[in-house]
Amino acid sequence: MQQTLQLTLTPDIALDDENFRQYIIKKLRLRDGDKPVIRRTRQSIDARGRQVKVNVQAEIYVNELPPSLISFTTEYPDVSNRPHAIIVGCGPAGMFAALRLIELGIKPVLFERGKDVRTRRRDLAAINKDHIVNPESNYCFGEGGAGTYSDGKLYTRSNKRGDIRRVLEIFVGHGASEQILIDTHPHIGTNKLPVVVAAMRESILKAGGEIHFDTKVTDLVLEQNILKGVVTDDAKEHTGIGVILATGHSARDIYELLNDKKILIESKSFAMGVRIEHPQRVIDQIQYHCETDRGPYLPAASYSLVTQTRYKGVQRGVFSFCMCPGGFIVPAATAPGEVVVNGMSPSRRDSAYANSGIVVAVEEEDIAPYKEFGALAGLQFQKEIEQMACKLAGATQTAPAQLVNDFVKMKTSSELRETSYQPGLHAVNLYEVFPPNISNPLRDGLADFGRKMRGYLSNEAQLIGVESRTSSPVRIPRERDSCEHPVVKGLFPCGEGAGYAGGIMSAAMDGERCAEQLVKLYASV
Repeated sequence: MQQTLQLTLTPDIALDDENFRQYIIKKLRLRDGDKPVIRRTRQSIDARGRQVKVNVQAEIYVNELPPSLISFTTEYPDVSNRPHAIIVGCGPAGMFAALRLIELGIKPVLFERGKDVRTRRRDLAAINKDHIVNPESNYCFGEGGAGTYSDGKLYTRSNKRGDIRRVLEIFVGHGASEQILIDTHPHIGTNKLPVVVAAMRESILKAGGEIHFDTKVTDLVLEQNILKGVVTDDAKEHTGIGVILATGHSARDIYELLNDKKILIESKSFAMGVRIEHPQRVIDQIQYHCETDRGPYLPAASYSLVTQTRYKGVQRGVFSFCMCPGGFIVPAATAPGEVVVNGMSPSRRDSAYANSGIVVAVEEEDIAPYKEFGALAGLQFQKEIEQMACKLAGATQTAPAQLVNDFVKMKTSSELRETSYQPGLHAVNLYEVFPPNISNPLRDGLADFGRKMRGYLSNEAQLIGVESRTSSPVRIPRERDSCEHPVVKGLFPCGEGAGYAGGIMSAAMDGERCAEQLVKLYASV
C-alpha cells in the first residue's frame, strides 16, 4: 500500500523523526505487524503566525519498498577519444557544462586558474589569519567557484532556465544529502560542498575529461571572429570545437581581455552595500516570536527583505541578499588592496551569528563619472569602493564596520561587537566608504527594515563592508536561443560571469544549456 499525505504540524512532531513516525502510524491506524517506510518529499516552515507550523508532504509505503528518490546515475560514457570543447572556469557553470558535454559525447577540457578544493583551503586560511590574498586562489577562484566556500545555497527562482530537479539529483548522486530534494530552500553547506565538488571532478576525469588547475587563460585564439581556442599562462594554445566561458563574476582580467580584443561586452546593473550581522538569537526571536531561544527542533531562522527608497528624486531598491542563518562572514577579495565580504553557513547552521547582504541597486547615474571606461565603468566603480574600504580599515583584510543604529544616526561607532569575521573589524564611518547615492538609500532601507522586523534595527547588530560582488557589473552578450556570442562564433558566455546566472543552481543550469547549444551547433563540424 502506498499513500501520500499533506500535513501541517507543530515543530516537535514534524522535525523529530521518531515523533513524526509515531504520528503517521497513529494517523493511519497501522497495525503492529505493518512495516511502514515513511519518506518526506517536501518540507517547509511557516512562521507567519504566532504559532510556528511545518508543512510536510510525505509518502508512506506499507509492506512494500519505495522506488528510488533519484533517477540519476554517475555512469558516464568514455569520451577520452571524442572531439573536445574548452571550458574556462571550474565553478558550477563549468562543472555542469562538463558533465553535460560528457553525456552528449564530447570531451570537456577545463582550465581553472585556482586550485583544487583541498589545496585551496590553505589560501583561504592565509586570508583569514595572515591577511594575504592570492589573486589566483581565494574565496572566489578555485575548484567549485565562489559557492564552494561561501555557503552552498541551492535555492533559485529560475524555474524556466532548466531542470532544477535534475541538478539537485546530480548533487545527491555525488554525495549531497537527499534532504536537498525535500527542503523548499535547499542548502548543502560550506563544510560538505567541497566533498561533493571533488566527487564531480572524479566523474569528469573518470569519463576521460581533463581539468587543469593553476592554469590561467591569458589570451584567445581568434581567426576572423571565430574563436578556435585559448592561450594559457604557459604560452600554450588549446583548441576545441567551441569555448564555454564560465569564469565567475570576479574574473576582471577576462573582461579586460575581451575589451582589449574589442569583443562586444556590455555594462550591466548590479548592487552593492554591506553585510549586516546579528546574534542568531535576535533573528530567531523576531521570526519565531519566541522570548528566549528557538528550542531544539526549529532551525536557525532566516529572512528576506526588500524596500524602495528615493534619493534626489530617483527610486532606489534596497534588499537583503544571500542571507546566511547560523553562519559566518568571510573575506572575498580577489586582489591585495581591496576588502570584500561575503557570507556562508555550514550545513548545521549552528554559528551564533546571522548575516545577510543589505545592498542598494547601482543606477546608471552612479557610474556616469566612469564613462571613459566604457563597458567597464561599473567594474571601475566597484574597484574604487573596495579599495577605499581597504584603505580606511587599515590596508589589510580587516573590514570597516559600524553599529547599525550608529549608521542610521550618522554617528561613528566608539566600539564594535564580537564578530564571525576572522580577519577582524575596524570602526569606520561607512559614509566615507560609499558615495551618498549608496549610503543614504542604505540608511533609509535599514530604517524601513527596522519597522518591518521589530528588533532588527539595534546596536546589537553591526554593518561590515563591503558586499560588492552580488553579481557581475559586466554582461557578455549572447544570442537568446543559441547561447553563442552575437559576433564571435564558437564563444559561449556562461553563468554569473557572463551575466546569466545568480547562484549555484542557475549557474549549473546555464552551464548545461550552453553545453547543449555548443554540441547542437558544432559537434558535427
